[in-house]
Amino acid sequence: MLMKLAIRNVLRQKVRTGMTLAAIIFGVMGLILAGGFVQDIFIQLGEAIIHSQTGHIQVFKKDFLEKGTRSPERFLIDEPEKLAVQLARHEEVESVMSRLYFSGLLNNGKRDLAIIGEGIEPDKEVKLGSFITITAGRQLTNKDRDGILLGDGVAKTLGLKPGDRVTLVMTAAEGAMNTLDFEVIGVFQSFSKDFDSRAVRIPLPSAQELLVTKGANLMVLALHKTEDTSKVVARLTGELQGGPLDLRSWSSLSDFYDKAVQLYDRQFGVLQMIILLMVLLSVANSVNMSVFERQGEFGTMQALGNRSGDLVRLIITESAIIGLAGALLGMLLGVVAALAISAIGIPMPPPPNANLGYTAYIRIVPFNLLTSGLVGFVGTVLASIVPAFKVTRMPVVDALRQNI
Repeated sequence: MLMKLAIRNVLRQKVRTGMTLAAIIFGVMGLILAGGFVQDIFIQLGEAIIHSQTGHIQVFKKDFLEKGTRSPERFLIDEPEKLAVQLARHEEVESVMSRLYFSGLLNNGKRDLAIIGEGIEPDKEVKLGSFITITAGRQLTNKDRDGILLGDGVAKTLGLKPGDRVTLVMTAAEGAMNTLDFEVIGVFQSFSKDFDSRAVRIPLPSAQELLVTKGANLMVLALHKTEDTSKVVARLTGELQGGPLDLRSWSSLSDFYDKAVQLYDRQFGVLQMIILLMVLLSVANSVNMSVFERQGEFGTMQALGNRSGDLVRLIITESAIIGLAGALLGMLLGVVAALAISAIGIPMPPPPNANLGYTAYIRIVPFNLLTSGLVGFVGTVLASIVPAFKVTRMPVVDALRQNI
């Protein structure tokens, strides 16, 4: 009986119901679109970091991250090929590649520039580095024994272009100075402007020759799916426990990603609170007006024997029906809007400290979808509680006068 009466009242007050529904729908849609946009930022930022710098997982000697920047030659994995075979046995792993880090001076015949370098396995790195853009020349290949890739900032600082010759000077693992001449094969842009301003890449055999070693500093794992990272990290942690090696996932290797996630999480939390407050105020105002206009109706119900609790339950039930309808419609329209916006894409400028812009989309995340609908529904019910209890404090005689 209560439900039938509530539904009839909701349908009878078309204008009030429509206004309340509109507020709920727009609030839920706003949460879905904002949450999907933020989720897309997280995903694209993570993939950019993975596929331009870190890979999914890195395995290295213990203390390499803390102490290896200045002396990478002290933290060498002696038999990287054997370790690569061991790591590649896991079905989630797509490929394993070795990297050898070094620092030195790059000379263009006129001036020197301090650089940080990576000895890489070019053919494997091309598959991983899908977010690296070649702005001039081409990618390195395994055949380019004397080839070098320059970060965009390095090339601009030294005035270099593909085909130019440069000399790389560095300190070998045993302390002796060593030099090699290279031909510039290409110029690249990664996700990080700082990295591009001082980074060069050469084939791993050339780096090993310069450092007089057969080892590597890092084993970089590329997985088939980023979602498998935590599972593989947990498994490898057990396998490597007690040995000389350590490992990190891409998210723990990127301080920038961690800070960006914290920033956007806080911003989205504030947005949720603003939208919830907007729904609360809008629904409270609508219910207040409805209660004022229906004083005579509520007085008649009390005169006929309905108790105060019955009126409270009726008003809250009406609001719950509107809230449920608004939440469901908001979720539906939010998904439609997300798909429509994603079909077009949102051109975005480069993030702070980044080189490359990107196209943003609205991700449809089930948890965000349900949370947004719940916020709309709960906000509507909460907003109706105070106006509902106001009815119970209204004298019956005064309420009945409104019928005259």
